[in-house]
Amino acid sequence: MTNVAGLMAALVLTGVGYSALAPANAADEDSDIQASAVVEGQALYENSCITCHGSNLEGVENRGPSLIGVGEAAVYFQVHTGRMPLVRQEAQAAQKPAVFTDEEIDQLMAYVQANGGGPTLPSGDLRAGDVAEGGELFRLNCSQCHNFTGQGGALSSGKAAPSLHDANDLEIYTAMLSGPENMPVFGDNQITPEQKRAIVNYVQTMGAQADPGGAGIGRAGPVSEGLVIWTVGIGALLFGVFWMGTKA
Repeated sequence: MTNVAGLMAALVLTGVGYSALAPANAADEDSDIQASAVVEGQALYENSCITCHGSNLEGVENRGPSLIGVGEAAVYFQVHTGRMPLVRQEAQAAQKPAVFTDEEIDQLMAYVQANGGGPTLPSGDLRAGDVAEGGELFRLNCSQCHNFTGQGGALSSGKAAPSLHDANDLEIYTAMLSGPENMPVFGDNQITPEQKRAIVNYVQTMGAQADPGGAGIGRAGPVSEGLVIWTVGIGALLFGVFWMGTKA
């Protein structure tokens, strides 16, 4: 009986000791991984970004803006869409294949976030929102530049709002957080995280659905399609009239 009691006591002590030490060890391990990512990110930054954004993220006049306060959200959007590193100074940064791997992007995000702070990446399902609500929010806040269905459009001074059809969920969300190019920043006090998820859901739903009317004209609706059909039809009819008149 004494042996059984001793064994039970030993098991209890072992469990208590493990529960006390294991979380601390896991936290230390996570901290070490994060610190390593920051160091690796600094090396990448100093090799590819420092010329335009400065040694302390302060930016360089006529080359690149400050990265203080932009957070990992802006780094993800700009680097994952290939806009950064910038190839040349233009009206706006061109989208292209990403130069860095996903692991390197994580490292750059860790470095900028650790030294400049700012909006962080969201977690969870980024489409966990109501499509109808997302559509209403998109039409109120985004359609002026991106078209009602996210196909993009021309802006002034040689700039353009890009199509959203090839953007992934995180690119759309981080664009709202960081406000790239002419786009305003939509903080969580303006558009809540739940509303941002609704917008993402709407954009991705529209991009995945086929046009119910066949080959649509920007999916702007039956009015524009009817106008084009009317214009083309009248033009064809007038051409036929004049052609028959010349033959007569």
